[in-house]
Amino acid sequence: MNGAALNLEDLQSGGGGPLYLKLRQTIEDAINAGRLKHGDALPPERDIAESACVSRVTVRKAVDDLVRDGLLVRRHGSGTFVVKPITRMQQPLTKLTSFTEDMRRRGMAASTRWLDRGLFYPTGDEMMALGLSQSAMVARLTRLRLANEQPIALEVTSLPGDILPDPQLVENSLYLELEKNGIRPVRAIQRISARNLTDEETLLLGVPPGSAALSVQRMAYLESGRLMEISRALYRSDAYDLVAELTMTSD
Repeated sequence: MNGAALNLEDLQSGGGGPLYLKLRQTIEDAINAGRLKHGDALPPERDIAESACVSRVTVRKAVDDLVRDGLLVRRHGSGTFVVKPITRMQQPLTKLTSFTEDMRRRGMAASTRWLDRGLFYPTGDEMMALGLSQSAMVARLTRLRLANEQPIALEVTSLPGDILPDPQLVENSLYLELEKNGIRPVRAIQRISARNLTDEETLLLGVPPGSAALSVQRMAYLESGRLMEISRALYRSDAYDLVAELTMTSD
């Protein structure tokens, strides 16, 4: 089906120019027109070469171009897949909001793919940050965050077990669930850096191997001053621009 979506029979009858560029444009046109959708597998290079009456070197060069531009991604042992371009979003650094609230404000539907959630004995880092004893429990949520069904971020959130005694109750928005019990952070400290994603992380986020991400670490506090949450999130760098407003002050 995907081979038919490419309309390869018209490739040789087109105008002049390098065949690999014409093939590249044919594949890109199929993506932009929706004939090839996000997550669709591209036909094997051998099949494309036969259908288009071109060499496999020509096909490889066209596919390499599209992989470099982020429209296709190669997955070792699985094939080459379409990556739908995503609209870049500006995220202000002056407001404390949840992912669900951010997406709703943009008119997008937020959803969650759960990777793990439950009550666990805390790690050393969680004990130190959250002020927990070795015998205390920590609620840990590991999830893939999506906007309009597009993967946006990988997030691991840890909270003291007494603040979130039943992590299974969290459906999509953690903050919405906490608000049912009158719990809401009033301030947070965020540390932002950049790092390359692992192979597993690129598969989950649907980006090319070796892609970079924005690493955001958040520490959120209750009005009482208690640290209620630590989170570590990896945001797709092709989706987010972080924006801060600065004002000049006199010395």
